[in-house]
Amino acid sequence: MIEIREIKPVKAELTRYTQFQIDLYEGNSYFVPPLIGDDVDTLTPSKNPAFDFCKAKSWMAYRDGKPVGRITGIINNQVNERSGKRDVRFGFTDFIDDDEVADRLFDTVAEWGRSHGMDSMVGPLGFTDLDHEGMLTYGFDEMGTMATIYNYPYYPRHMRRMGFTEDVEWVEYRISVPDKVPDQLQRVADIVRRKYGLRTLKYTSGKKIKADYGQALFELINEAYDKLYGYSPLTRRQIEYYIDIYLPILKLEYVSLIIDKDDKLVGVGISLPSMSRALQKGRGRLFPTGWYHLLKAMYRYNDTVDLLLVGVSPEYQSKGVNSLLFTDLLPTYIKNRVRWAETNPELAENENVQQQWKFFDKRLHRRRAAFRKPI
Repeated sequence: MIEIREIKPVKAELTRYTQFQIDLYEGNSYFVPPLIGDDVDTLTPSKNPAFDFCKAKSWMAYRDGKPVGRITGIINNQVNERSGKRDVRFGFTDFIDDDEVADRLFDTVAEWGRSHGMDSMVGPLGFTDLDHEGMLTYGFDEMGTMATIYNYPYYPRHMRRMGFTEDVEWVEYRISVPDKVPDQLQRVADIVRRKYGLRTLKYTSGKKIKADYGQALFELINEAYDKLYGYSPLTRRQIEYYIDIYLPILKLEYVSLIIDKDDKLVGVGISLPSMSRALQKGRGRLFPTGWYHLLKAMYRYNDTVDLLLVGVSPEYQSKGVNSLLFTDLLPTYIKNRVRWAETNPELAENENVQQQWKFFDKRLHRRRAAFRKPI
């Protein structure tokens, strides 16, 4: 018999909730665990400013007193108002390969959603686009990244069995870092720089980049991503929150800003040395040794970078401005002997995004999807 228990949004229960995922993937060489503290904060109303416009509730499934699944239901009122839909999102979802377990978890979210006037369930999605999203459907034997969900192959089979259909698809590429900046890419960048009067900007001080462009960076993300699937615009409180938690951990030589002749930010590229192996070694915890592995991945030799965020102001999109970001970042990758770059998820239907990789050798190695079902 399956028992569904509501998880209170307190540290002890959310820690147990997050730990279930790590335990479920014990011994899996492709799963990259989150930092437990980060997920706990995301699910805590007093910590996460997304709760200003979101409702959320989490549950775990137990059989004979043993945890066998977990799920969070999220109602993002901001997105629903923008889209005209009445969606309840599901996220932070993990379960053993068992029909009854999966059915009970998703039925619980559906019932909660209906009780709040929702008529459709979609996911896996988080509170915002800066949370993990998209269920892996291809590439189960590929190492994940710190920015993506890993799940077993049986997950999408259960989604289809329960009557869900794919609502949108993301693709991910593994890009080979060339020995030098491709000539054609450099020519495009030179033309774009002259034509639009743009220039790249580098920082060596986290405090300085925060003071100069911290707010503008996230405002640019809002502009650049506004039309993307399910986008939830960041509020002022969220922007302040993300400035405080993300900017201090950036490796600034892996960050590129593009400004116009008036010093207005019009493009940003944020990458980071891959934290995948380090997070695996730490098993979701900073202590006792997790912090050491993360620092080693950040500041010692690391042959892979994660392209976490690439954004260009709408007025400059489809004009080759991305070439400025890559001609700025590539010499740093080459100097540091980086061999691979992970694109992380990008919408399969977004041809403009796909075009930015045309100058590189690449391999499509993961696909993921959001699934939808009327409730």
